[in-house]
Amino acid sequence: MKWSYRAARVAGIDVRIHVTFLLLPAYFGFLGWQEAGLTGALNELSFIGALFLCVLLHEFGHALAGRRYGIRTPDITLLPIGGVARMESIPEKPSMELFIAIAGPAVNVGIALALAGILALTGGILDGPDSTLRIQLHNLLVVNCGLVFFNMIPAFPMDGGRVLRALLAMRFSHLTATRFAARTGQTLACGFAVLGFFANPMLILIALFVFSGAREELQHAIQRQQYEELLQEIARRRGSFES
Repeated sequence: MKWSYRAARVAGIDVRIHVTFLLLPAYFGFLGWQEAGLTGALNELSFIGALFLCVLLHEFGHALAGRRYGIRTPDITLLPIGGVARMESIPEKPSMELFIAIAGPAVNVGIALALAGILALTGGILDGPDSTLRIQLHNLLVVNCGLVFFNMIPAFPMDGGRVLRALLAMRFSHLTATRFAARTGQTLACGFAVLGFFANPMLILIALFVFSGAREELQHAIQRQQYEELLQEIARRRGSFES
């Protein structure tokens, strides 16, 4: 991805950071500084760091699940809106796509359960004096639950859209399944946009993100179908020529 730079290499996968990602810690660090000086800035930066570690682990869940089926992931790029695991190919079978799609949210479920266990064993955040660490862990637990919920919305480019397509593709063609999942996502996007006008304007941005992601996924599926039909036509003509 353009304007991204390699920060590390883990398990044979490059971890890249997009330049726009730096806007996030800068913004929240500034807010923390305004509220509580250096301590506030450090608290905000530590939380952002922990949050994107969870996002990175989510993407590694996808990448390692893909590796199980021989699908390579050259790199994972961190963006202000999350992470992107770039796989070299798409899963051949719906069951493969289903497993790969679920692997990411499953990581966040595991993190949330671990955090809930830690908070339960240490008395939660309501007992005793307030603890910054406890509050941060509680917030991280809530965010991981939110990541699971958001990612499982049945709309591209979220994991839920891929789960829906994989389930549909077990009965219908890949293109038909993609078209249905894309239309479902675009319908939800329109709903988000309407709610955004009356509630949170951020929903309008999410709606644009979902709508464009669904359209792009459908275009890719159409191109894949056309390519497969072209290969079949070439094979048919070659067979006719040889006979």
